[in-house]
Amino acid sequence: MQTYKKFLLAAAATLVMSANAMAAEKLRMGIEAAYPPFNNKDASGNVVGFDKDIGDALCAKMKVECSVVTSDWDGIIPALNAKKFDFLVSSLSITDERKQAVDFTDPYYSNKLQFIAPKNVDFKTDKASLKGKVIGTQRATLAGTWLEDNYGDAVEIKLYDTQENAYLDLVSGRIDGILADKYVQYEWLKSKDGSNFEFKGEPVMDSDKIGIAVRKGDPLREKLNKALAEIKADGTYKKINDKYFPFSIE
Repeated sequence: MQTYKKFLLAAAATLVMSANAMAAEKLRMGIEAAYPPFNNKDASGNVVGFDKDIGDALCAKMKVECSVVTSDWDGIIPALNAKKFDFLVSSLSITDERKQAVDFTDPYYSNKLQFIAPKNVDFKTDKASLKGKVIGTQRATLAGTWLEDNYGDAVEIKLYDTQENAYLDLVSGRIDGILADKYVQYEWLKSKDGSNFEFKGEPVMDSDKIGIAVRKGDPLREKLNKALAEIKADGTYKKINDKYFPFSIE
């Protein structure tokens, strides 16, 4: 009888350990879901985009089950640190300021900052030419920081909670132009609303590195880096890139 009880206890312990192992194999990825083509929602409300596909590919390499948790952009880093999700794959620029709050993986793509404005206007992008103009940009982004640091004393900066709301004001004529990530602008310019607008000037920054964020000291960072190297090596990354862009954004 005593032996049988020991067997039951051992079996129960094994089940608990197995359950814990299964629980550990589930991760949550944080995504804004309002930044096409990198992340947005389709007609059925499902999160889609380049970031989501990269996240899924990394989870597959790590052999973990992943779910998506959406978050407003303004609170997306605090949400990560509040453990609402385990890693953040939402086109987040790697900056020194953000490094104080989170750890980043190796970059998973590179971006540039560039202005867009109406096709039929003379829109030079030097500081003197833009003096007095109203320029829109998304709040808490590298583009917003760049504008404030470089043109803040010359232009009126209008900040938006989402990139889409900036586009709505541009189309309605409430702002003169937008500064944002080139590849996000590239997608919008192909749309019906964006057809009357174009890139202006050269990129003002061409070394914007985008990384995946995890909480400070989280060993998940190294697992994600390993998985990222693997999807680049086996062609998975290129397949995802080519789904969205006719050129490499790596």
